[in-house]
Amino acid sequence: MKKLLYLTLFILLAGCSSGGSRNMDYDAFGAYWFQGKAEINTYALEQYRYGEKRNGEAVLIFVTEDFSRKKQVKLDNPQDNEDDAQKVLKLNLTKKFVTGIYPYSMMLSVFTPVYDHVPAVKVTASVQEWCGHTFTQLNRKDGKYKARQFSYFEQDGDKEISLDAMPEDNLWTLLRLHPNQVPTGEVQLIPALLDQRLTHEKLEAEEAEISINPAKKSMAGFAEADLQVLEVRYTSYPRTLRVFYTSAFPFEIAGWEEVRTLRNGQQEVSRATRKAKMVTDYWTKNKNEHEPLRRELKLK
Repeated sequence: MKKLLYLTLFILLAGCSSGGSRNMDYDAFGAYWFQGKAEINTYALEQYRYGEKRNGEAVLIFVTEDFSRKKQVKLDNPQDNEDDAQKVLKLNLTKKFVTGIYPYSMMLSVFTPVYDHVPAVKVTASVQEWCGHTFTQLNRKDGKYKARQFSYFEQDGDKEISLDAMPEDNLWTLLRLHPNQVPTGEVQLIPALLDQRLTHEKLEAEEAEISINPAKKSMAGFAEADLQVLEVRYTSYPRTLRVFYTSAFPFEIAGWEEVRTLRNGQQEVSRATRKAKMVTDYWTKNKNEHEPLRRELKLK
C-alpha cells in the first residue's frame, strides 16, 4: 500500500510539474526507487595521482529524497511544506586511496529533480588529504549555476563565479533516471568537480561531445552484450569520461574510466569496476552488529 501511495503521488506530481515532466517509465521507476531504500554499489578503484596509479575503493550511493526548492537542502519534514518539496534522485560518490604516506578522501553529491525536466539543482564536491581540504558547491539559480570554491590552496580559493552550462556530474543521475535524459552531441559542460580539484584547472564551461553506444568489452559480472557506454570527450579540456551501464532498467553502473591526457600526449586512465551491490536503508544500519554488512559489500 505504501509503494502504491508513493507511485500515485509520483505520477500526479509529474503531471503538474512547472518544469515539465520527464519522458520516463514511471511505473518501473517508482517501484524501484520509492522503496524507502538506497542502492549501494562498491567498486575496486585504480586512481592516478602524482603520475602513479593508486589502488583504492569507490562507492556510488543512489537514493530518492525530498529537497527544498528554496533552500536547496534536504527537508526534515516535507509534509509540512508540500509546495516547497521536490523529489530528487541523489548520488553520493566517494573515493578513497593512499598516496605514499598519506590518504585521500573524496566525495561528490548530486541532486537531480525527478519530476522537473531541469538539470541538477545542486552539486557539491570535497577533497580531504593531509595538506588541506577543498570544497566546491554549485547551486542552480535562474537557469545558471552559482559556483563557490573554498580551498586551502591559493590558486583555487576562495572564489564565487556564475556558470551557464550543465555539470558533467549531472550525467550520472540523468543516466539512472533514464538514458534518454542524457543530452548527446555537442554540449557545454562544467567538467567533473572532483577532477577539477585534483588538476587545479580553472572552473569554467567547456565544449564537449557526448555519445552513447554499445560497449565493446565486458566487465566483472556483466556481459558485453548487456552493457552500453556513455562517453564524454572534451574539445580542449584534457579529459574523457566513459560510464559503462546496463542497457535495461534500472541502468546499473558496472564501472567507469576517467582518462586524463598529459601535455606530452601520455594518458592516465583511472578505472572503477563494480564489486558488489546492496539495496537497503543503510541509515538504520549504524550499530556494531551491522558491521558484517561491509563484508557483503566487499569493503575493507
